[in-house]
Amino acid sequence: MPTVTKAFEILLLEDEPADAYLVQLAIRESKINATITHLQDGREGLDYLRRISPYTTEIPPDLILLDINMPRMNGREFLSNIKMDAQLKNIPVIILTTSDVERDINTSYRLGACGYITKPVDFSQLIDVMSGLNAYWFELVRLPTQNLV
Repeated sequence: MPTVTKAFEILLLEDEPADAYLVQLAIRESKINATITHLQDGREGLDYLRRISPYTTEIPPDLILLDINMPRMNGREFLSNIKMDAQLKNIPVIILTTSDVERDINTSYRLGACGYITKPVDFSQLIDVMSGLNAYWFELVRLPTQNLV
């Protein structure tokens, strides 16, 4: 009998609907066993993680995929906020953005990102990126339990 594993929870913070759709499609094409929650900015992301209405019953994510350039609260502000929060700081955050500016990369790691991926423009390459993400984050690495505080 095959082993049934729990689906991983991924929080995708991306303000561009087309990019969010392509990332979600690439995740499915990569056969990642994950439930994906898509929100459009850092403010919504913080409300989700802190279970502020309307997100009072949401499951904490195992991994956050974060765009840098979003309205209301950008990715840098979001990352800074969660890494200063004892309840949230252990959730791994991968930057997934179109920016390949060295300053953005350095700032993201300084603020506590676990990785930085520049979104490829070709969909087949995006599938390859998501397959690599799956192999590393969901097959090789052991993720922290949510209640480490």
